[in-house]
Amino acid sequence: MSDSIPRRLWLEWAKQIQSISQAGLAYSKDMYDLERFEMLRELSVDILARYTEVETEKIKSLFAGESGYATPKVDVRGAVFQEDRILLVRERIDGAWALPGGWADIGLSPKEVVVKEVKEEAGLTVVPVRLLAVLDKKFHEHPPEAYHIYKLFILCEIAGGQAEAGMETLEVGFFGRDELPPLSTGRNTSKQIERLFDLRHETEVWLD
Repeated sequence: MSDSIPRRLWLEWAKQIQSISQAGLAYSKDMYDLERFEMLRELSVDILARYTEVETEKIKSLFAGESGYATPKVDVRGAVFQEDRILLVRERIDGAWALPGGWADIGLSPKEVVVKEVKEEAGLTVVPVRLLAVLDKKFHEHPPEAYHIYKLFILCEIAGGQAEAGMETLEVGFFGRDELPPLSTGRNTSKQIERLFDLRHETEVWLD
C-alpha cells in the first residue's frame, strides 16, 4: 500500500470493505460468496491494523462480534453548563478530560443515555433540554477509529446531585472556554467543546 495516500482515506476504505463483508456474510448463502466476503473482512482487518494502533487480534475480535447489516455506532455526550463553564470529567482510562457520555445503550433513548452517563461519571442528576449537534466523527480531528461513529451532543440542565467522580472517572470540574484542560481527543475535540458554548444560545442543530 502506498504511504502517499492519506491514512484517513485508507481507514475509510477499510471500514467500507468491512461493511460490505459483514452484510455479505450475513445475507449470502453461496459457500463461495461467503469465502470471498471472509477474504474481504481479512483485508479490512489488515488495513486497519496498519493504519491504527489497534492490534490485529483485537480488530478481528471486534469485527467477529458484529453481524447483520453494518450501521454506525452512536456516542452520546452531555453538555452541562454552570454559568459560563462546561462540565468535564477526567477519564480513568487515559487521564484526559471529556464531556460525560458514552455509547448509546440498547433499550435506552439518547435522553435516557445522557442522564445515565452524567450521573455515573459526574454524580449529577440532569434534565435533557435539547439536541445541540449531530456529528460524523470522520470529519473531525479525532484519532483513527475502526468504527464509523456518529456523535450526539445534548444540552442538559442540572437538577440535583453532587459533582463527584465515578467508577470510570478520576475528577469532575467546570471549565471556561479559554481554560480547557488536556482533552481525551478520542471522545471530544477542543473545537467541538468551544462550539458548544455558542450552540447553547442558538436554536439550530449543528449537523456535520
